Amino acid sequence: MAHKLVIVESPAKARTIGKFLGRGYKVEASNGHVRDLPKSQIGVDEKNGFEPKYITIRGRGDILDKIRKEARSATKIYLATDPDREGEAISWHLSKVLNIPEDEACRVEFHEITSKEVKSAIKTSRPIDMDLVNAQQARRVLDRLVGYKISPLLWSKVRKGLSAGRVQSVATSMICDREHEIDEFEAEEYWTLTAMFKAGGVEFKTRFSTENGEKRDLKSKEEADHVLARLKGGAFTVRGVKNGERKKNPTAPFTTSNLQQEASRKLGFTTLKTMQIAQQLYEGVDIEGEGTQGLVSYIRTDSTRISEEAISAVRGMIEERYGADYLPEEPNRYRSRQSAQDAHEAIRPTDISRRPEAIKSSITRDQFKLYKLIYDRFVASQMTPAVYDTLSAEIEGDGLGFHFGGQKMKFPGFTAVYEEGQDDTQEEQDSALPPLQEGMTVEFVKVESEQHFTQPPPRYTEASLVRALEEKGIGRPSTYAPTITTIMTRGYISRENKRLHPTELGIVITDIMKKYFPDIVDIAFTAGMEEKLDEVEEGKLDWHKVVADFYGPFEETLKVAEASIEKVEMEDQVSDVKCDKCGAMMVYKMGRFGKFLACPNFPECRNTMAILKDIGVPCPECGAKILERISRKGRKFYGCERYPECQFVSWDLPVKEKCPVCGGRMVYKRGRKGEVWHVCVNEQCRHRVEVEQGESGGQDADE
Repeated sequence: MAHKLVIVESPAKARTIGKFLGRGYKVEASNGHVRDLPKSQIGVDEKNGFEPKYITIRGRGDILDKIRKEARSATKIYLATDPDREGEAISWHLSKVLNIPEDEACRVEFHEITSKEVKSAIKTSRPIDMDLVNAQQARRVLDRLVGYKISPLLWSKVRKGLSAGRVQSVATSMICDREHEIDEFEAEEYWTLTAMFKAGGVEFKTRFSTENGEKRDLKSKEEADHVLARLKGGAFTVRGVKNGERKKNPTAPFTTSNLQQEASRKLGFTTLKTMQIAQQLYEGVDIEGEGTQGLVSYIRTDSTRISEEAISAVRGMIEERYGADYLPEEPNRYRSRQSAQDAHEAIRPTDISRRPEAIKSSITRDQFKLYKLIYDRFVASQMTPAVYDTLSAEIEGDGLGFHFGGQKMKFPGFTAVYEEGQDDTQEEQDSALPPLQEGMTVEFVKVESEQHFTQPPPRYTEASLVRALEEKGIGRPSTYAPTITTIMTRGYISRENKRLHPTELGIVITDIMKKYFPDIVDIAFTAGMEEKLDEVEEGKLDWHKVVADFYGPFEETLKVAEASIEKVEMEDQVSDVKCDKCGAMMVYKMGRFGKFLACPNFPECRNTMAILKDIGVPCPECGAKILERISRKGRKFYGCERYPECQFVSWDLPVKEKCPVCGGRMVYKRGRKGEVWHVCVNEQCRHRVEVEQGESGGQDADE
């Protein structure tokens, strides 16, 4: 039968789209790129305009044969890969394989995988955009030149298996620079005095601020004691009362980078895991009663723009479900970053009537968590601000001044649905506002002094690193997750308690790059290159010129580096664990999921062992130790040391305490706002106890 052929990247996407288009269409998947530069050689003709040499990717031959066969009998071919540079390049490669003329309207873009969007997009096909293709070719060629020229040098001078890259080297350098800042940081002592007063039956906290009318910082115990000696608990008067109102506006719907950041903060997802699950939600999942549906719009975007149709739908839902007070008179509009390409909408649910709770049984736990995050953020973005009553005042007596500042929620607005997570700072909490009036006398209750030390800048988390890369213009939405994965896999950084630490290897490689290839790790240079690639995409620059302008100076730098870099000897750290196969003392190695033990006699002996951590909690089944382990997919879990004799295993961190209600086993859980709970695993009980941060029953709560 005559048919029209639609080619997408993934089988999941093919199944979803196939159901929407029905008879008369066949949908095939290319499984990503079908052609690329060869792995065995640089694949770029440096003497002839840096033209790339493309070959069929190993393993794609059978897929291409099937696509060619379907294409020969098709009346029309549509190339429907993802709507970005990478997707445009995949479509271009397919067009070359299938001999589709350059001016033929074969390219189709699905910004969301819904029946309406798919059928509409098929009617509006266009020729392949060569500016987009050339921007991707320029990026690919630049990365190949940097990687295949510098990496062999690192192999010969340091060790095999290393790599360098335009974005990965900058990211590693940023993490190393932060570690250097921490090492160089000198803590300074300071003290705070917190005084408790009472007015109208309400106790409230204040912070010491002035002495004899002058602002005063306390830098030592002696200075704090001096103030305490003056504080006799006499009469204190209220001055400078200011009552006000503060509005807190909702945040924009998600872009790729802030989805990765928020999923890291709130869900504990890595950037890679976030993008994998987001891709599943975009491509389509099987919903009971609906069939396969794409749940969210395209997930690689740097824009906060939303279509008028989607805004109209969510505003109708907000008014119906929450009431008119929660709906602003006009839709909220958000400005994208200056560097944003604005090619796609922000990430949003494809159908606002498809509430997360209604489809929870049809999707996985992680899919539900991420979909709910996207859904709630989008709804909140079109709601009214939260409103707070604010009060500030100075409490004065005995020549000492104490400041009070507080807020109380007056109207929840968008916070009824969603509040953005925080990395390292805490927002002012709601509190009861005392009835303070100018000139009134308040009762002194008590005062506490506390010693503090200034803190160094915090190490990056995946979330804060993504934010920093975006702010500095390094990379683009699609590059953050693979960049972090790469530098972790290479052993340049490790993740400990959710913080990114440079390894010794990462520091050595960064030092070499800074000394001999300063442009590659220079933030301004790398950001400038991203801007040039954007200009290629806009048709303002020829990609050959961009590569040529970079390669001339780079080639000279490379020659100097090859002649100057001395061999770096890096010895593996020897453990106290014997190899159970050959008897050698195992050494520590760094892998994708952190440190592990490996036999030093590799390749003769290929034995490896996980580094098992005792969490300090006895096994509830046999009393042996419970050890922290890592699954094949990198997920942390907890199991008995006597496995396989004892089969006890838990995804949640076990704690020592027994349930006070039923005597059952309890595990550690973290709440949405950072609170920590010990929760009973007994489904008939589920009793929970809130605990202080760090009381996890065997290890740090940040684990």
